[in-house]
Amino acid sequence: MNSRTSRPPARSASRPLLAERHVARLLVGTLAGRLPNGMAPVALLLLIAEQGGSLAAGGLLCALYGLASAIGQPALGRMVDRRGQTRVTAAAVLITTVCLLLLPYIDAVLQPALAAGLVVLAGLSTPPLEANLRALWGAVLPDPERRRAALALDTGAQGLIYVAGPPLVALLSAVHGPGVAMTVTAALGLLGATTVLSAAPSRAWLPAVARAGGFLGPLQHGGLRLLFLAVGGVGFALGSMNVWAVAMADRHGMTLLSGLIPAALSIGSLVGGILYGRRRWPGRLSSQLVTAALLFAAAWVPLTLGPGPLAATAFTALPGLFLTALITNAFLTVDALAPAGTRTEAYAWLIAAVGTGQAAGTALAGVLSTGPSAAALPAAGAVACLGLLLGTRRRLATPGKPRPRGRHRRSPAHAAHR
Repeated sequence: MNSRTSRPPARSASRPLLAERHVARLLVGTLAGRLPNGMAPVALLLLIAEQGGSLAAGGLLCALYGLASAIGQPALGRMVDRRGQTRVTAAAVLITTVCLLLLPYIDAVLQPALAAGLVVLAGLSTPPLEANLRALWGAVLPDPERRRAALALDTGAQGLIYVAGPPLVALLSAVHGPGVAMTVTAALGLLGATTVLSAAPSRAWLPAVARAGGFLGPLQHGGLRLLFLAVGGVGFALGSMNVWAVAMADRHGMTLLSGLIPAALSIGSLVGGILYGRRRWPGRLSSQLVTAALLFAAAWVPLTLGPGPLAATAFTALPGLFLTALITNAFLTVDALAPAGTRTEAYAWLIAAVGTGQAAGTALAGVLSTGPSAAALPAAGAVACLGLLLGTRRRLATPGKPRPRGRHRRSPAHAAHR
């Protein structure tokens, strides 16, 4: 490589990551498009309560929405791998937007089957924006280190969805009612998805020419199956932590704790993402993955000792610091091991594994919320993740040479840069 071709990457590496072309637009658009994930369940609960329904009925609909979303992501990811991002994601976001817009006009108490059908359809058609974004980083940021930093920032910023979304729903519901809150939720999701889909990298992204893995796709790889199962333990920790936070708030008579504790973890995750992306880390990817899982599990231990409200809030930020490194390394492992032409689907399976584990953690913590073991459930999920990763470490060893990515139409500017 001559000096002329080596200069542009050096200049690029010195620029702030968000100043790179398309990075800020794709990141902000994806976060806005995924706001319904954090807003729709809260809006649904408030909407059912306004209609005279029970909290149990609202909780059931929220569980259906979350489970349907987790199930739908791998299927939509496979369709993206075969047909491209634009058509599949546009159709999905239109369906989920229409369903969310119709929900305020349905009486869930008198028409429970219709309401459940709309909720399930909205969940199944949740656009795979997160998996799409992970597939786009390779085309937007050719340099591997910049790509890893973007992935860390992207992963760390996901918590903002659950920090900003619920308070916004609560504010809109208090001022204008839950129906308006649901409408705004749908509009924000549509606006965010449109921002991403209209960007040049998304419009230019094409599926890989060859597809491997057969019917099972990325699940054909035994190491990836175990990785998805292990990451379910991370989701279990997060789901049980949310319920434990509510139990802490009830025990101490501090309603604000139910939001402060999850927010502390999200802030820790964002800070961890920024710190993790700022430097190179030694060792093989599989070693980094296990190390991050070990630190994530150890960071939950102080919470099992029964700290007070302020200490519990501060301690919850510790697992967040290592959460981003763990998830980022999991995505990088998927990127290296997924069979050709199945990368978006593989990302979606990883996302679905976290969501499924989160639902399981929420359900079990709800049953044990009054018992002494409730505070240990997040640590148990993290330890289970660590144990599975230790057992499958050799099968997660990544090849030394990266494999070809999906095709991407080259613009004149891209060709000139190359």
